Amino acid sequence: MRFSRGVLVVAGLLTLTAGAKPCIVGGTVTSVSEAPWVIALNTTQSESSSGRYCGATLVTPDKIVTAAHCMDEATSTYYAVQGRANLGDSSTGRVSPISKVWIHPGYNTKNNRYDVAVLTLAKPFTGVPVLPLETRARADAEGAVPTVYGWGDTQDTGPDETLQKAAVPDLGDKTCLANKSYVANGYAAATNICAGYLQGGTDACQGDSGGPLVLNGRLLGVVSWGQGCAQPGDPGVYTEIAGVVNAVRQQVR
Repeated sequence: MRFSRGVLVVAGLLTLTAGAKPCIVGGTVTSVSEAPWVIALNTTQSESSSGRYCGATLVTPDKIVTAAHCMDEATSTYYAVQGRANLGDSSTGRVSPISKVWIHPGYNTKNNRYDVAVLTLAKPFTGVPVLPLETRARADAEGAVPTVYGWGDTQDTGPDETLQKAAVPDLGDKTCLANKSYVANGYAAATNICAGYLQGGTDACQGDSGGPLVLNGRLLGVVSWGQGCAQPGDPGVYTEIAGVVNAVRQQVR
C-alpha cells in the first residue's frame, strides 16, 4: 500500500496514506535560523487555517524544490513561507506566491518515481541562505545519518505545525528492496533513498511531503512516501536528488 506524505483533503483516505494533514514523528523542535532554507509550501485549499500543505527547500533566491505529488491544486492557490517556525503565527516570516511550476517529466503517479518539482517564486527570498543540491549518487550510502525537516504530523510526539527535525539513518536501498510492498509500489534504487529506523518511532509523516532530507549541508532527498508513519519495518522513502539532478539543475540555473 503506497501513500504520499502531503496533505489529502479526502478524509476517507487517511488510513491509506501518510499524506493527510495529521510533523515529523519523534523529532525535536528546531529554529528557522538553523534551517533558513526550509520552506513551508502552503495553499489556500488546505484544511488547516495556517495553510499547511507540504514542505520545500530554497535552492536559489527564486526557486524551491518540492515533491511532484504536492502539486495537485491550481498554481494560483500555492504560496511559499520562509522564516516562520510556527505556521500559526502569521506575524513572522516572508511570503511569496508561486509564479511557475515544473514537474519532472518522468513523474509517474502509479509508482511515484521522479517525485520532484521545481517552483518559481514571484517574490524571491533575497538574502536568505540556500541549500546546494547533492549531485553525487554515492552520498546515498548506508550508515550515513541525514536529517529531515518539516511541519507535518507529530502523532503527539511534539507540537503540530511547528518546524521540527529528526535524524533518520540511511538504511541502504537493499532494505526497502527487501520489503515486497515497497517494491510493488515502485521503490527504485536509482531514484529513491530508504531512511529511518526499522524499529520505528521516528519518521517523516503527513504534511512533510516535499520537505528536505539534508546531509553535509546539501539537499540529499525530498520527502516522498512510505507506509504509515514511524511504523516498525516501514522506513521512509525519499526522492534521491542525485538521481534527478540533471533535470532539476536545468530548472534552477
